[in-house]
Amino acid sequence: MLVSAKEMMTKALAGKYAVGQFNINNLEWTKAILLTAQELQSPVILGVSEGAGKYMTGFKTVAAMVKAMVEELGITVTVALHLDHGTYEGCYKCVKAGFSSIMFDGSHYPFEENLAKSTELVHVADQLGLSIECEVGSIGGEEDGVIGMGECADPNECKTIADLGVTMLAAGIGNIHGKYPANWPGLSFETLAAIKEKVGDMPLVLHGGTGIPDDMIKKAISLGVAKINVNTECQLSFQEATRKYIEEGKDLQGKGFDPRKLLNPGFEAIKAKVKEKMELFGSVGKA
Repeated sequence: MLVSAKEMMTKALAGKYAVGQFNINNLEWTKAILLTAQELQSPVILGVSEGAGKYMTGFKTVAAMVKAMVEELGITVTVALHLDHGTYEGCYKCVKAGFSSIMFDGSHYPFEENLAKSTELVHVADQLGLSIECEVGSIGGEEDGVIGMGECADPNECKTIADLGVTMLAAGIGNIHGKYPANWPGLSFETLAAIKEKVGDMPLVLHGGTGIPDDMIKKAISLGVAKINVNTECQLSFQEATRKYIEEGKDLQGKGFDPRKLLNPGFEAIKAKVKEKMELFGSVGKA
Protein backbone atom coordinates (compact mmCIF):
# COMPACT_ATOMS: atom_id res chain seq x y z
CA MET A 1 0.00 0.00 0.00
CA LEU A 2 1.27 3.44 -0.91
CA VAL A 3 1.27 6.15 1.74
CA SER A 4 1.71 9.90 1.86
CA ALA A 5 5.24 10.96 2.85
CA LYS A 6 3.87 13.18 5.65
CA GLU A 7 4.38 10.79 8.57
CA MET A 8 7.79 9.60 7.37
CA MET A 9 8.94 13.23 7.11
CA THR A 10 7.72 14.08 10.62
CA LYS A 11 9.48 11.02 12.06
CA ALA A 12 12.70 11.70 10.12
CA LEU A 13 12.86 15.30 11.32
CA ALA A 14 12.28 14.25 14.94
CA GLY A 15 14.75 11.35 14.69
CA LYS A 16 17.48 13.38 12.95
CA TYR A 17 17.73 11.13 9.90
CA ALA A 18 16.64 11.47 6.26
CA VAL A 19 14.46 9.31 4.02
CA GLY A 20 15.90 8.65 0.58
CA GLN A 21 13.96 9.39 -2.56
CA PHE A 22 15.28 7.04 -5.20
CA ASN A 23 14.13 7.72 -8.74
CA ILE A 24 12.77 4.81 -10.75
CA ASN A 25 13.21 4.31 -14.49
CA ASN A 26 11.79 0.84 -15.13
CA LEU A 27 10.84 -2.47 -13.49
CA GLU A 28 14.41 -3.39 -12.47
CA TRP A 29 14.93 -0.05 -10.74
CA THR A 30 11.64 -0.29 -8.83
CA LYS A 31 12.21 -3.89 -7.75
CA ALA A 32 15.80 -3.20 -6.61
CA ILE A 33 14.77 -0.20 -4.47
CA LEU A 34 11.72 -1.87 -2.92
CA LEU A 35 13.60 -5.08 -2.03
CA THR A 36 16.46 -3.12 -0.45
CA ALA A 37 14.05 -0.99 1.60
CA GLN A 38 12.34 -4.16 2.83
CA GLU A 39 15.64 -5.90 3.67
CA LEU A 40 16.85 -2.87 5.63
CA GLN A 41 13.42 -2.05 7.10
CA SER A 42 13.72 1.50 5.82
CA PRO A 43 10.93 3.82 4.70
CA VAL A 44 11.36 4.81 1.06
CA ILE A 45 10.13 7.34 -1.49
CA LEU A 46 10.03 6.27 -5.14
CA GLY A 47 10.60 9.35 -7.31
CA VAL A 48 9.27 9.62 -10.86
CA SER A 49 10.31 12.50 -13.09
CA GLU A 50 7.97 13.57 -15.91
CA GLY A 51 10.50 12.19 -18.43
CA ALA A 52 10.67 8.81 -16.67
CA GLY A 53 6.86 8.73 -16.47
CA LYS A 54 6.65 9.29 -20.22
CA TYR A 55 9.34 6.64 -20.84
CA MET A 56 7.32 4.11 -18.81
CA THR A 57 4.27 4.95 -21.04
CA GLY A 58 2.51 7.19 -18.51
CA PHE A 59 1.87 7.81 -14.82
CA LYS A 60 -1.03 5.31 -14.72
CA THR A 61 1.33 2.53 -15.84
CA VAL A 62 3.86 3.55 -13.18
CA ALA A 63 1.29 3.66 -10.36
CA ALA A 64 -0.19 0.30 -11.39
CA MET A 65 3.26 -1.34 -11.58
CA VAL A 66 4.40 0.03 -8.21
CA LYS A 67 1.18 -0.89 -6.40
CA ALA A 68 1.19 -4.41 -7.84
CA MET A 69 4.89 -4.89 -7.07
CA VAL A 70 4.48 -3.77 -3.45
CA GLU A 71 1.73 -6.42 -3.11
CA GLU A 72 3.46 -9.24 -5.02
CA LEU A 73 6.79 -8.78 -3.21
CA GLY A 74 5.07 -8.58 0.18
CA ILE A 75 6.59 -5.16 0.95
CA THR A 76 5.57 -4.04 4.43
CA VAL A 77 7.75 -0.93 4.87
CA THR A 78 6.24 2.48 4.19
CA VAL A 79 6.42 3.43 0.50
CA ALA A 80 5.45 6.75 -1.07
CA LEU A 81 5.15 7.19 -4.85
CA HIS A 82 6.20 10.75 -5.59
CA LEU A 83 6.24 12.97 -8.68
CA ASP A 84 9.68 14.59 -8.97
CA HIS A 85 9.97 18.14 -10.35
CA GLY A 86 6.38 18.17 -11.49
CA THR A 87 4.80 20.75 -13.73
CA TYR A 88 1.41 22.17 -12.78
CA GLU A 89 -0.28 19.85 -15.32
CA GLY A 90 1.88 16.89 -14.29
CA CYS A 91 0.74 17.21 -10.66
CA TYR A 92 -2.90 16.79 -11.70
CA LYS A 93 -2.03 13.79 -13.91
CA CYS A 94 -0.29 12.07 -10.98
CA VAL A 95 -3.17 12.81 -8.63
CA LYS A 96 -5.53 11.08 -11.11
CA ALA A 97 -3.09 8.20 -11.67
CA GLY A 98 -2.98 7.33 -7.96
CA PHE A 99 0.36 8.72 -6.77
CA SER A 100 0.54 9.27 -2.99
CA SER A 101 2.79 12.33 -3.16
CA ILE A 102 3.55 15.15 -5.60
CA MET A 103 6.18 17.81 -6.11
CA PHE A 104 5.35 21.07 -7.80
CA ASP A 105 8.44 22.79 -9.14
CA GLY A 106 7.44 26.39 -9.77
CA SER A 107 10.95 27.73 -9.15
CA HIS A 108 11.30 28.90 -12.78
CA TYR A 109 8.16 31.06 -12.54
CA PRO A 110 8.12 34.60 -11.11
CA PHE A 111 7.66 34.16 -7.34
CA GLU A 112 4.03 35.41 -7.31
CA GLU A 113 3.02 32.82 -9.91
CA ASN A 114 4.90 30.06 -8.05
CA LEU A 115 3.01 31.12 -4.91
CA ALA A 116 -0.42 31.10 -6.60
CA LYS A 117 0.05 27.68 -8.21
CA SER A 118 1.60 26.23 -5.03
CA THR A 119 -1.35 27.53 -2.96
CA GLU A 120 -3.83 25.77 -5.25
CA LEU A 121 -1.94 22.48 -5.31
CA VAL A 122 -1.40 22.44 -1.52
CA HIS A 123 -5.19 22.72 -1.17
CA VAL A 124 -5.74 19.82 -3.61
CA ALA A 125 -3.16 17.61 -1.86
CA ASP A 126 -4.70 18.44 1.52
CA GLN A 127 -8.18 17.43 0.37
CA LEU A 128 -6.90 14.10 -0.94
CA GLY A 129 -4.49 13.25 1.88
CA LEU A 130 -1.41 13.41 -0.34
CA SER A 131 1.96 14.88 0.62
CA ILE A 132 3.27 17.81 -1.40
CA GLU A 133 6.74 19.25 -1.93
CA CYS A 134 7.29 22.71 -3.37
CA GLU A 135 10.52 24.36 -4.50
CA VAL A 136 12.06 27.78 -3.99
CA GLY A 137 15.31 28.76 -5.74
CA SER A 138 16.16 26.47 -8.62
CA ILE A 139 18.50 23.49 -8.18
CA GLY A 140 21.55 23.56 -10.44
CA GLY A 141 22.08 21.34 -13.46
CA GLU A 142 19.38 19.87 -15.65
CA GLU A 143 16.30 17.88 -14.66
CA ASP A 144 14.14 16.87 -17.61
CA GLY A 145 14.79 20.03 -19.60
CA VAL A 146 14.50 22.40 -16.62
CA ILE A 147 17.96 23.97 -16.25
CA GLY A 148 18.88 25.65 -12.97
CA MET A 149 22.09 27.45 -12.04
CA GLY A 150 22.34 26.16 -8.47
CA GLU A 151 21.24 29.38 -6.86
CA CYS A 152 20.56 29.81 -3.16
CA ALA A 153 16.93 30.32 -2.17
CA ASP A 154 15.67 33.47 -0.44
CA PRO A 155 14.81 32.47 3.17
CA ASN A 156 11.83 34.88 3.21
CA GLU A 157 10.38 33.31 0.06
CA CYS A 158 10.92 29.90 1.66
CA LYS A 159 8.88 30.99 4.68
CA THR A 160 6.03 32.26 2.46
CA ILE A 161 5.81 28.90 0.63
CA ALA A 162 6.27 26.86 3.84
CA ASP A 163 3.42 28.77 5.48
CA LEU A 164 1.03 27.48 2.80
CA GLY A 165 1.13 24.12 4.58
CA VAL A 166 3.44 22.18 2.24
CA THR A 167 4.61 18.81 3.61
CA MET A 168 8.26 19.43 2.68
CA LEU A 169 10.25 22.19 1.07
CA ALA A 170 12.98 21.93 -1.55
CA ALA A 171 15.25 24.96 -1.33
CA GLY A 172 18.30 25.66 -3.45
CA ILE A 173 21.45 25.77 -1.29
CA GLY A 174 24.02 25.53 -4.08
CA ASN A 175 23.15 21.89 -4.91
CA ILE A 176 23.22 20.57 -8.49
CA HIS A 177 21.53 17.72 -10.39
CA GLY A 178 23.86 15.22 -12.05
CA LYS A 179 27.64 15.12 -11.60
CA TYR A 180 29.22 17.98 -9.64
CA PRO A 181 31.93 19.99 -11.45
CA ALA A 182 35.46 20.01 -9.98
CA ASN A 183 35.13 23.70 -9.01
CA TRP A 184 31.82 23.28 -7.14
CA PRO A 185 32.05 25.42 -3.96
CA GLY A 186 29.94 23.03 -1.84
CA LEU A 187 26.60 23.40 -0.08
CA SER A 188 25.78 26.77 1.47
CA PHE A 189 25.12 25.82 5.10
CA GLU A 190 24.71 29.52 5.86
CA THR A 191 21.67 29.60 3.53
CA LEU A 192 20.36 26.32 4.98
CA ALA A 193 20.60 27.63 8.56
CA ALA A 194 18.88 30.91 7.57
CA ILE A 195 16.05 28.97 5.87
CA LYS A 196 15.68 26.67 8.87
CA GLU A 197 15.42 29.68 11.17
CA LYS A 198 12.54 31.04 9.09
CA VAL A 199 10.59 27.80 8.45
CA GLY A 200 11.01 26.12 11.86
CA ASP A 201 9.94 22.47 11.89
CA MET A 202 9.39 22.19 8.15
CA PRO A 203 11.13 19.10 6.68
CA LEU A 204 13.64 20.27 4.06
CA VAL A 205 14.61 18.41 0.89
CA LEU A 206 18.07 18.08 -0.62
CA HIS A 207 17.99 17.52 -4.37
CA GLY A 208 21.03 16.45 -6.37
CA GLY A 209 22.29 14.05 -3.70
CA THR A 210 24.81 12.44 -6.07
CA GLY A 211 28.40 13.43 -5.40
CA ILE A 212 27.82 15.50 -2.25
CA PRO A 213 30.48 14.39 0.29
CA ASP A 214 29.18 12.26 3.19
CA ASP A 215 30.14 14.82 5.84
CA MET A 216 28.08 17.50 4.05
CA ILE A 217 25.11 15.11 3.84
CA LYS A 218 25.32 14.44 7.59
CA LYS A 219 25.59 18.15 8.39
CA ALA A 220 22.59 18.92 6.16
CA ILE A 221 20.53 16.28 8.03
CA SER A 222 21.55 17.84 11.36
CA LEU A 223 20.26 21.19 10.06
CA GLY A 224 16.77 19.90 9.19
CA VAL A 225 17.06 18.04 5.86
CA ALA A 226 14.65 15.08 6.10
CA LYS A 227 14.53 13.91 2.47
CA ILE A 228 17.44 13.39 0.08
CA ASN A 229 17.03 12.66 -3.61
CA VAL A 230 19.27 10.16 -5.39
CA ASN A 231 19.11 9.39 -9.11
CA THR A 232 22.37 9.88 -11.03
CA GLU A 233 24.39 7.65 -8.69
CA CYS A 234 22.05 4.70 -9.26
CA GLN A 235 22.23 5.29 -13.02
CA LEU A 236 26.03 5.37 -12.95
CA SER A 237 26.17 2.17 -10.85
CA PHE A 238 23.80 0.42 -13.26
CA GLN A 239 25.80 1.57 -16.28
CA GLU A 240 29.14 0.50 -14.81
CA ALA A 241 27.95 -3.01 -13.86
CA THR A 242 26.23 -3.55 -17.23
CA ARG A 243 29.31 -2.36 -19.15
CA LYS A 244 31.53 -4.74 -17.14
CA TYR A 245 29.23 -7.70 -17.89
CA ILE A 246 29.38 -7.03 -21.64
CA GLU A 247 33.09 -6.17 -21.74
CA GLU A 248 33.83 -9.49 -20.03
CA GLY A 249 31.88 -11.20 -22.83
CA LYS A 250 29.35 -12.73 -20.43
CA ASP A 251 26.48 -11.88 -22.77
CA LEU A 252 28.08 -14.26 -25.31
CA GLN A 253 28.32 -17.20 -22.90
CA GLY A 254 25.42 -19.68 -22.83
CA LYS A 255 22.17 -17.83 -22.18
CA GLY A 256 24.02 -14.67 -21.13
CA PHE A 257 22.01 -12.71 -23.70
CA ASP A 258 18.78 -13.32 -21.74
CA PRO A 259 17.71 -9.84 -20.51
CA ARG A 260 17.11 -11.29 -17.04
CA LYS A 261 20.80 -12.24 -16.92
CA LEU A 262 22.05 -9.22 -18.84
CA LEU A 263 20.30 -6.73 -16.55
CA ASN A 264 21.03 -8.56 -13.29
CA PRO A 265 24.48 -7.06 -12.54
CA GLY A 266 22.99 -3.56 -12.93
CA PHE A 267 20.05 -4.54 -10.73
CA GLU A 268 22.42 -5.77 -7.99
CA ALA A 269 24.52 -2.58 -8.35
CA ILE A 270 21.43 -0.43 -7.74
CA LYS A 271 20.60 -2.48 -4.63
CA ALA A 272 24.14 -1.98 -3.29
CA LYS A 273 24.01 1.78 -3.94
CA VAL A 274 20.57 2.17 -2.30
CA LYS A 275 21.80 0.22 0.75
CA GLU A 276 24.86 2.48 1.01
CA LYS A 277 22.67 5.60 0.87
CA MET A 278 20.06 4.35 3.36
CA GLU A 279 22.87 3.59 5.83
CA LEU A 280 24.37 7.06 5.29
CA PHE A 281 20.99 8.81 5.69
CA GLY A 282 20.25 6.89 8.91
CA SER A 283 16.90 5.47 7.78
CA VAL A 284 17.74 1.77 8.33
CA GLY A 285 15.33 0.13 10.80
CA LYS A 286 13.05 3.21 10.84
CA ALA A 287 10.12 1.71 8.92
